Amino acid sequence: MSFSAILGNTKTSHLFQAVFKADTIQVRAGTLLKCMSSHLSRYQTNYNGVMAKSLTLLTVHAHPDDESSKGAATVAKLRDHGIRSILVTCTGGEEGDINNPAMDRPDVKQNLSQIRREELDKAINIIGYEKLYLLGYRDSGMPGRPSNSRSDSFAQASLEEAGDKLIEIIRREKPQVMVTYHENQSGYPHPDHLKVHDVSVYAFHHSGDANYKPELGLPHQVSKLYYSAWSTNRAKAFHNKFVELGLNSPFSEERLNRAGNDEEITTRIDVRGYYRVRKDALLAHATQIDPASNFWFGLPDDLAEDLWPFEDYILVHSLAERIEPADRIEEDLFAGLLDDNRP
Repeated sequence: MSFSAILGNTKTSHLFQAVFKADTIQVRAGTLLKCMSSHLSRYQTNYNGVMAKSLTLLTVHAHPDDESSKGAATVAKLRDHGIRSILVTCTGGEEGDINNPAMDRPDVKQNLSQIRREELDKAINIIGYEKLYLLGYRDSGMPGRPSNSRSDSFAQASLEEAGDKLIEIIRREKPQVMVTYHENQSGYPHPDHLKVHDVSVYAFHHSGDANYKPELGLPHQVSKLYYSAWSTNRAKAFHNKFVELGLNSPFSEERLNRAGNDEEITTRIDVRGYYRVRKDALLAHATQIDPASNFWFGLPDDLAEDLWPFEDYILVHSLAERIEPADRIEEDLFAGLLDDNRP
């Protein structure tokens, strides 16, 4: 069961919305019971063999549905290990095209903002986000559209204004790890995706500064900042499988030649067993995702999962001690943060 609340600070004029999940607390294998010793009660769960204190991931996305197409399986896996995840969605997705013919109706178009919010609520419940914050900006639309210039669009928001909203969330939720978008969006230069990067980096560098706007909350320094990565090699693997099976590939030459981040990838999360979570979360966005889409669902689930065993990230800032050798792929977003939490 969930409820919506507007968290406001009238003194600083920072208003944004939060959705809190109030699910029944379940005891999972590895979860520590209250009756255990006071020493162990400081720890919430067993994560990768280490008794870890409360760990929090914060992800920043541009529109409803981005949280489902980028990192959904990672969040679901963390949820199953007792790690909380916080989602920040910067816009309402008002400019999104309706890509599902079944939803291309006048009543949907007239209420697209409300419907996309409902879709977002469904998706985050599937994925397992604990809390949702909406920054409250309007979707700027694709490059060159008149909506780019609207005063209430995310693209037109000042970096300081939007950054302060995110800083206040960071200082309230105290995440150790933050995931955002790459600075290079040449393959998909949506104004809101570009702004997500800028705002996230601004907040990362200012949230821990005790001299920066103390009215936004006590300073909190995020330990690790990641970018979501786009793997060209994975796109090619999907394309080759379509061809091998004699199916029409949805991957155009332009998409296959799009510059990816393969050489920059530092971190690869094993998400085998979580493909269905990602698929169901995407399908929750019924206005955006056509269930018959060859691009999203053109291969049988088992083959698609075999081709998508990992979600890839790029570690760009870290205050944590690196455990693996520099030339080794990291397998855990929280690597290097647990040593001080050992009982």
